[in-house]
Amino acid sequence: MAADHIIPAFDLTKQGVSTGAELHWNLMTAALVETSVARGEGRLSRHGALVVETGDRTGRSAKDKFTVKDSETDGNVWFNDGNKPMDPAHFAALKADFMAELARKDTLFVQDLYGGSQPEHRVKVRVINEMAWHNLFIRTLLCRPEREELTDFVPEFTIIDLPTFTADPERHGTRSEVVVAVNFTEKLILIGGTRYAGEMKKSVFGLLNYRLPAQGIMPMHCSANIGDDGKSAVFFGLSGTGKTTLSADASRTLIGDDEHGWSDTAVFNFEGGCYAKMINLDAEAEPEIYATTRKFGTVLENVVMDEQTRELDLFDNSLAENTRGAYPIHFIPNTSEKNLGPPPSNVIMLTADAFGVLPPIAKLTPDQAMYHFLSGYTAKVAGTEIGVTEPQATFSTCFGAPFMPRHPSVYGNLLKKRIAEGGVDCWLVNTGWTGGQYGTGNRMPIKATRALLNAALDGSLKDAEFRTDPNFGFQVPVSVPGVDDGILDPRSTWSDKAAYDEKAAHLVGLFIKNFTQFEDHVDSGVRNAAPKAA
Repeated sequence: MAADHIIPAFDLTKQGVSTGAELHWNLMTAALVETSVARGEGRLSRHGALVVETGDRTGRSAKDKFTVKDSETDGNVWFNDGNKPMDPAHFAALKADFMAELARKDTLFVQDLYGGSQPEHRVKVRVINEMAWHNLFIRTLLCRPEREELTDFVPEFTIIDLPTFTADPERHGTRSEVVVAVNFTEKLILIGGTRYAGEMKKSVFGLLNYRLPAQGIMPMHCSANIGDDGKSAVFFGLSGTGKTTLSADASRTLIGDDEHGWSDTAVFNFEGGCYAKMINLDAEAEPEIYATTRKFGTVLENVVMDEQTRELDLFDNSLAENTRGAYPIHFIPNTSEKNLGPPPSNVIMLTADAFGVLPPIAKLTPDQAMYHFLSGYTAKVAGTEIGVTEPQATFSTCFGAPFMPRHPSVYGNLLKKRIAEGGVDCWLVNTGWTGGQYGTGNRMPIKATRALLNAALDGSLKDAEFRTDPNFGFQVPVSVPGVDDGILDPRSTWSDKAAYDEKAAHLVGLFIKNFTQFEDHVDSGVRNAAPKAA
């Protein structure tokens, strides 16, 4: 047994796993990096990051995710396109084939970890991998127990991730050869056919999103940080809206960049690491995140590297548009020692509005906050996906629909309750386009976004003069020190005002149409917070 192996008394045999594989238990970062390189799974960049490729799966396989429908989940899980049901018999066959595959492996890597940094609300997770870099990834992303805690570690949930496993749609009830199957009754998650490591992280997020609401805790797809005044802020947002970038502010203490819980006493990170988009990362605009690409212990997925010089090209998307970096949270300066902070004083909802309609910031009432939380709006831009030739609206309820097993109203009502009880200020921030839609306008200046956010977070923005937005009904500041007044009124930034009005009416219509699915699950106050069609 290697010196850094710690094998718990509750080992795999006690979980019914039989394998003759050489088991590598709870290896630390250096050993996993060395093993990954030795096995040909990845290469070291010039500055020490581990560079890996995920093959044809460079993002989540959302259409291949299933939840077992049984007495535990029927009535508790909101089964839909994002939460597809799997028959227990199909899962039994899948599990049997996974166990047979484990029995045939020569080498396996096991990590015992926590999902959640607040001790009373965390879940113990065991992850079994066939790839060393996957084991490093999940060790980096989840919360790492103290070494002395591992001997007595007994997992509550287990994830088995076998990229070389091939699912059989007829035998396993899957859509393709890829599968992500969640069984809340057996507390087992099976991932096969994909090398994209983010499936593991999001599976833990999903199980916490299922468990915590029953305890009155609000799970959130958000980043979070703390100001010098000791007040916390959370940032909701879908990929590409700036959730990671805006929370990694050197003037504030980072709690985490992606997944959190809101309990009576804290905002707590579900993770011990960060998972940031790397494509087009700018060293000047995002110095804290850029610095992580030059550190030993960072895992870079699908980032292009020169074979000879080992220099990275963060602007090359030939392997994937969704290039990613996984790194321990302490790689970001000024991070929370325990990955938690006090309950939030501000809630920020981020959207990248590619239509150029929304203002750079707006103040929301609790009802409006719930409306926009359930809507979860952002927009895709041309070129990010095959077939997308102009901006397309995306509504992902709760800013994370694929990871929310319960009905959205469960999370929406929890959020509204916590906002009201805590007297929390809520803001909608557009990091998208101004002066026109994508293709004619310009991206919202990050300096303006940061200045507006700083004013919101330090409380000074509440003293500004506000106007009521004629389309959405929320309050928009008229003037903010350090910010060009013109940018605060999106209509004034368009040269063609009639074109703006037409695009605004179009977006309002999309919001109204999307929200019909929630109208029967919310009260009149939330329904009345909807934008008004002309």
